[in-house]
Amino acid sequence: MQPPRALWVPFPLGRPLGKPGDAPFQQGVIQAALDLLHRHVGPVLEDYPHDAPTIDDETPAACPVSFATENSGPASWKTRLTREIGELASWYELGRRRRSGRSLVGIADASPQQNIQLLGEQLDNETLPTDFVWLKRAIEDIKAYYFEAMTAQPGEYDSETIQKQFWRETQFGAAVLSLYRQLQHSDDDRQKMIARILAPREAIETATDPERENRS
Repeated sequence: MQPPRALWVPFPLGRPLGKPGDAPFQQGVIQAALDLLHRHVGPVLEDYPHDAPTIDDETPAACPVSFATENSGPASWKTRLTREIGELASWYELGRRRRSGRSLVGIADASPQQNIQLLGEQLDNETLPTDFVWLKRAIEDIKAYYFEAMTAQPGEYDSETIQKQFWRETQFGAAVLSLYRQLQHSDDDRQKMIARILAPREAIETATDPERENRS
């Protein structure tokens, strides 16, 4: 969109100001965004330096789908991703029925199943996507599919738990992080910019440094 001023926040989708009900933290985010108006030269894209406060939740999530933590079986990304999204299909449909057919899936032209196969093929061939509009819509669609399927399963869920499970346990989360690293190492500044909107900062930093959370 190329806005003249933009503040990039590392919060979960749907929470642009961070933790609900935390007025001081939300005011800090708003103030940081308004401060960008004082910049005399643009466009400006600045990272917000703070992560959102965690949400306390003592009820662990119960997930009947066991995500593979290692690349067992066939080595291809396409095979692993296709199998994983297939295992979530019944849970996604159950969640959709509970919501009377409502779903956040649908911004991409193709289905999540078709897009995840195409993404898997590109990763297998080590080919970086060139259609960034397709890439962003496809990834957001597939993420919505995963989140809606995961929250349809038995158990109590909070956003932080779902986010951690998605980025640390799913093959698709690993695929997005792999794509992020490839784009970040590109010589094309536009590809580096696209990389920043694929994954939240916490997921990237934890994947780079697995001991980060233990030290915090």
